Amino acid sequence: MVSFSGLELLATAVVALDERFVVRYANPAAESLLATGAKSLIGQPFLSLFFEKQALMASLRESRAMHWDYAAQNVTYTRHGREPLPLSCMVTRIDGSGLALLAELRPISEQLRLAREERIIAEQQANRELIRNLAHEIKNPLGGLRGSAQLLERELEKPELREYTQVIIKEADRLQALMDRMLTPHRAPRIEPMSVHEVLERVRSLVKAEFGVVIERDYDPSLPELIGDREQLIQAVLNIARNAAQAGSKSIVFRTRAVRQTTILRQRYRLALELQVIDDGPGVPEEIQERIFNPLVSGREGGTGLGLSLAQTFVQYHQGVIEFESRPGRTTFRILLPLT
Repeated sequence: MVSFSGLELLATAVVALDERFVVRYANPAAESLLATGAKSLIGQPFLSLFFEKQALMASLRESRAMHWDYAAQNVTYTRHGREPLPLSCMVTRIDGSGLALLAELRPISEQLRLAREERIIAEQQANRELIRNLAHEIKNPLGGLRGSAQLLERELEKPELREYTQVIIKEADRLQALMDRMLTPHRAPRIEPMSVHEVLERVRSLVKAEFGVVIERDYDPSLPELIGDREQLIQAVLNIARNAAQAGSKSIVFRTRAVRQTTILRQRYRLALELQVIDDGPGVPEEIQERIFNPLVSGREGGTGLGLSLAQTFVQYHQGVIEFESRPGRTTFRILLPLT
């Protein structure tokens, strides 16, 4: 007979499974982590809780047969109406009262998130310097190219030949605008108090008018005012939402929550804003996920690859960071901003 009395006081989430991998016990820590009561968890197939069903099934079978412990990183707990939760899972074989396995569930280490944030910051700084230098180098010859085309156009006797000089002028103007966009983030933020929901409503109206996509709202009305640059934050969220709409998403969700006692870019904050942009599109291509915030990296044909890079830059100006999780059918971009 297995006794669970010692598990009630554990801070670690623990669930017990029978031979068919059905949940037969969940301690209070598991109820808290999974945001579900024990009565709802008991009787549920353990595999139905996670995105990686097939891989987890094979590992559980092996653990049950071989009496091995099984450690799994990045197991994704799927919750209806809420964002997926990455967890690590340790499974141990037990015997008694029809039970087979004991599974310990823990959130993915905070250190992994911090390391990812530091890598993003280092890459963004290097990329911004590279892009700034490149933009300056390109702007000067572009001006000469456009001016020469205009002079040439005045000397042409045949009007039909001016079509070619107009192509040169228009393409030079397009590249000039692109260079200006690359240099735009380097102005200092204009700081003022604002409501984050006013920012989101502005973005919502712009994206709805441009693409006709449905945007649902899930706001926390108790959030305090945010101090920052209104236009930069509008542009950051707009770039993320536009990407989702251009990728073919049918619906987008704007969600806001308060996060207490969290660490952002190695700085601990008592209170922070978590702003999520969730879409049901095809997801970020796996081959570019590690580079998605780099300039000139785009998963869309014809894209400039500047939108997410600029968004990350604007958010970092506010001591925040953008993270994302993506799989086909659900992509979540998560903006964390301190509320001071």
